Amino acid sequence: MEPNRDLDDPWGSEEMTGSSGQIAVAGPDDIQNDEFETSDFDVSSISSFGSVSSSIYRHAYENGRRYHKYRYGTYPIPNDETEQNREDIKHVAILELTRGKYFFAPIGDHPQKIIDLGTGTGTWAIEIAEMFPSAQVVGCDLSPIQPVWLPSNVSFIIDDIEDEWAHGGNWDLVHSRQVFPTIRNARGVCRQSFSHLKPGGWIEVQDFGGILRCDDDTLSADSLLSRFHEMTTEALSKRGLVWPIANGMEEILTGAGFVNVQCKKFKCPVGTWPKAKRLRLVGLYIRSSFADLMDALVPRIFPALSKSQQQIEEFLASAQHELLTTDAHIYLDYFFWYAQKPPAD
Repeated sequence: MEPNRDLDDPWGSEEMTGSSGQIAVAGPDDIQNDEFETSDFDVSSISSFGSVSSSIYRHAYENGRRYHKYRYGTYPIPNDETEQNREDIKHVAILELTRGKYFFAPIGDHPQKIIDLGTGTGTWAIEIAEMFPSAQVVGCDLSPIQPVWLPSNVSFIIDDIEDEWAHGGNWDLVHSRQVFPTIRNARGVCRQSFSHLKPGGWIEVQDFGGILRCDDDTLSADSLLSRFHEMTTEALSKRGLVWPIANGMEEILTGAGFVNVQCKKFKCPVGTWPKAKRLRLVGLYIRSSFADLMDALVPRIFPALSKSQQQIEEFLASAQHELLTTDAHIYLDYFFWYAQKPPAD
């Protein structure tokens, strides 16, 4: 047995995928008053930068939330401060889940070119630029919400990743995180990534599975939280989007020409029910993110299901209440898919 391995937290080794066993459940004596202090890498992961300021970077507003103006409607989630905070919370949660691993693709110690598709607040790209100071790091997004003050080796561009690329080529790593469920042409993005990678370069796609899971009988059959994911899948499908796309990325990657397709899958708890302290912290973050996601998505996409405003408001209030009060041992799968462009002969 490895030294210092927490038996209640079986995903301490990066060699373990986190999907082979149940998460141990916390007892009444497990929770401590100060247990939600974050790990060291969390502190630097919370953005403290201002936003890009330019008169050409305009926004649109709907249901009291702010959205990107460029290609308005392409991305169904807001880009306002509430959403930016949610993105940073997820960033910290995934670092906790993986013990500080930003990616799993074996790109070596000295990559020269890295691009982050759908970079959002730019936190991942900035921290990768600091990790690899000799690399050129580019973040691409529809929303101009990235910081002004940056490491000298990182830059941001406002563009639609589903368009023909104008970002150069010969990339060591094409990275995308929590983006593919909100794009219509995942196959096209993977094909373009393949074309613009250097021979032997890697793509990595990180995403939640989009299906609420439970390994015991604590989740009721009529759970509104399960229903939220089912209805979100149905509503987004009407926009041409595949909410649980992360479950089937292998076929998409191989279809684009990639080889050495690999996957690491982690169980990401929702709520503070796990016995392991680290996973309770992850669950706290994800529950907060889940609540904000429902606030953002339900009013905007559920009308496509022929739901009235009153029905939408009642569903949202009831689902939020269930999220905050449930004793169910629920989690989401979190996938790291990575694959290689064949090396040159």
